[in-house]
Amino acid sequence: MKKVLFALGLSLALMFAGVAESSAQVRYGVIGGATFSKLNRNILKGENMTQYHVGGSVQVKLPLGFSIQPSLIYNVKGSKLSVPDIPDSPAADLTVGYLELPVSFQWGPDLLLFRPFLDVTPFVGYGLNNKVAAADAVTRNTWKSSGISRWEYGVGVGLGLEIWKFQIIGRYNWNLGSLADFGDNLDDNGAVSAIRTAFEKGNFGGFTLTAAILF
Repeated sequence: MKKVLFALGLSLALMFAGVAESSAQVRYGVIGGATFSKLNRNILKGENMTQYHVGGSVQVKLPLGFSIQPSLIYNVKGSKLSVPDIPDSPAADLTVGYLELPVSFQWGPDLLLFRPFLDVTPFVGYGLNNKVAAADAVTRNTWKSSGISRWEYGVGVGLGLEIWKFQIIGRYNWNLGSLADFGDNLDDNGAVSAIRTAFEKGNFGGFTLTAAILF
């Protein structure tokens, strides 16, 4: 599965690089914004956390109001975790920084002064770093010993507005993978079993607000 996702992401990047090379209506830009996420569908209670994303983007304009906009970004997602129904239970903050490839498919009419558009964005990401911060300890970049998966994939749906060189997109993102790593190359310790139990059906979902400058 990981090899398939990597091949898919690489193929998309190469394909859009080729399109950009041959197309006249291409703009390059920088993007960044806020990532609002929490851990969904797990036995722990996840609360919202605000992080950020930043990177570069290429917009390819197509006929009939369509455009395609692949990006390569560093996207930090996280959640505040606690045990539900247990007062004063220990809490921890979990954050994961992903190198992410979102490919935005957009449609909207060009109204001369501005362009509103609909947005559908599949994405794939690979974890570069992680951090678990509790009251008495902080652990960083544990993958094999924690059982946290490096891979993520999903889809986002949203609305955008483009005015001259500026663009803003509000998007809700569904992460379809599991935060738990079920590979056989993990260290054999109690933490891996605990992560697998807690995060088996859990993943990061939430809202992103992205601004871009396109040249």
